Amino acid sequence: MRNVSQQNISDVVIAALSSDIPARNREILESLIRHIHAFCIEAKVTHAELMSACQFLVRAGHISDDARNEFILLSDILGVEVLVDMLDHTVTDGESESTVLGPFYRENPPVLPKGASIVQKSFDGCESVRVRGTIRDTAGQPIPGVTVDVWEDAPNGLYEQQDPDQPDYNLRGRFLTDEKGEYEFVGIRPAPYPIPYDGAAGELLNYMGHHPWRPGHIHFMIQKDGYQGLVSQIYDADTEYLDNDAVFAVKESLIGKMNKAAEGADTDLVMEFNFKLKSKSGVLAVAAE
Repeated sequence: MRNVSQQNISDVVIAALSSDIPARNREILESLIRHIHAFCIEAKVTHAELMSACQFLVRAGHISDDARNEFILLSDILGVEVLVDMLDHTVTDGESESTVLGPFYRENPPVLPKGASIVQKSFDGCESVRVRGTIRDTAGQPIPGVTVDVWEDAPNGLYEQQDPDQPDYNLRGRFLTDEKGEYEFVGIRPAPYPIPYDGAAGELLNYMGHHPWRPGHIHFMIQKDGYQGLVSQIYDADTEYLDNDAVFAVKESLIGKMNKAAEGADTDLVMEFNFKLKSKSGVLAVAAE
């Protein structure tokens, strides 16, 4: 301990870990310590840069609240959340792919009947869309009674908790699949939007020289006892930024086509999108097709 050097610093810190901590704690900490020390050495991090990074994290903490988690944004911008999601939800049995939750989910959205609208406020120039599909297991059998939470941004690019002019829980809803495993709701065509960049996330984007824009998408959270819950986003096939999403979350299997509705329909567009859930007995993972 008295002769700490660049060569032994990682071993010294790891040796300080208690023998009583859980094995998973030790696995994570040993890997973190070795990798972060190796990063500092490889990048030749200066003391001024370290202090700047610490202050950056302080700013991220100060801007975070119940409506905004800056640390999730930072993990998204660096591709960490999408990587961890892929590691944690590896597709093994033809189930639908998942993707990142993002920072704007709210618990306990309004419970609505099948086919209801999640739009509480009309917006000039936006297109309405009826979204429907079937949720099946990996054997192809429909699953009734699945809870489907959906949420999306308004045409101004803001989620309702970001926008004081939107009603509470606007463009959010919770639905159940019927006896045929079908879900259905009415929303609006999602608009591309920039992730918040007025805080630490914006500083990181500027440091990277990267833009803040996300393609238009609708969020889904799908859950039922006995099946692995799915967190996913369905992307409009005709939106901008599919190929350069600011948070790297687009997957080909999660792109849906919004077609012009039939004459006389009560929405401008319609999109059919089906999901498959994997049972927990086979390590549950939800996928989209």
